[in-house]
Amino acid sequence: MSRAFRNLRVRISSLLTGRAIDRSLAILVAAVAVLLFGFVRIAEEILEGETQSFDVAVLLALRRPGDAAQPIGPVWLQEMIRDFTALGSTGVLSVITLAAVGWLLVSGKRRAAGFVLAAVAGGVILSSLLKLGFARPRPDLVPHSAAVFTTSFPSGHAMMSAIVYLTLGNLLARSQPSVKNKIYLVSLALFLTLLVGCSRVYLGVHWPTDVLAGWAAGACWALLCWLLMARLQAAGQIEPENGHRPDLPD
Repeated sequence: MSRAFRNLRVRISSLLTGRAIDRSLAILVAAVAVLLFGFVRIAEEILEGETQSFDVAVLLALRRPGDAAQPIGPVWLQEMIRDFTALGSTGVLSVITLAAVGWLLVSGKRRAAGFVLAAVAGGVILSSLLKLGFARPRPDLVPHSAAVFTTSFPSGHAMMSAIVYLTLGNLLARSQPSVKNKIYLVSLALFLTLLVGCSRVYLGVHWPTDVLAGWAAGACWALLCWLLMARLQAAGQIEPENGHRPDLPD
């Protein structure tokens, strides 16, 4: 009797776990669809000129009344915002990515390291192609408070910070047994991503819709990489973070 009860309990547990995995996968797929739709919708509105009033209103709201050359807030705040925007720069993100890849290599997870490097490199290529394709000029409404070298749409800082921080945040979160630790790491990744994007608008180097589209594209790419990595780990083609192979529905 006790053996039959144990078998029944195992079957129920497996069924509930499978349903939980199904729900998680459905949520991730739905999130990808929403983000992709959001990016496409923003791009369409920009091409039709429907976002101009919103972009102008937000940029001017972050400038001193009667003096569009000066951002609101004291000088120390402006310097702090420049520090924040550097968190999404090519140099800083490259160092963070290489540090994560190095950690994975030292941990004996070569295929995971290669995947992270490919995910970030793919994001860089995608961002560059989108910028070339849309070729949106930078804002000329206010003076730029930081140097810029590329076109405006989508924001490369917003998109790449989303890709790097969300990808690495998920990588670290999946290695933590505690739910609180997982939530903290993912929340920190989201916070850094939002901080970088907002700083670009404050400095006048991007229209707000550039940043919104960058967030959408970057988060969509990161989620797709999460799904692919989990699938490859379940198939045993990439080393798991915590030594246990994750299960995903076929």
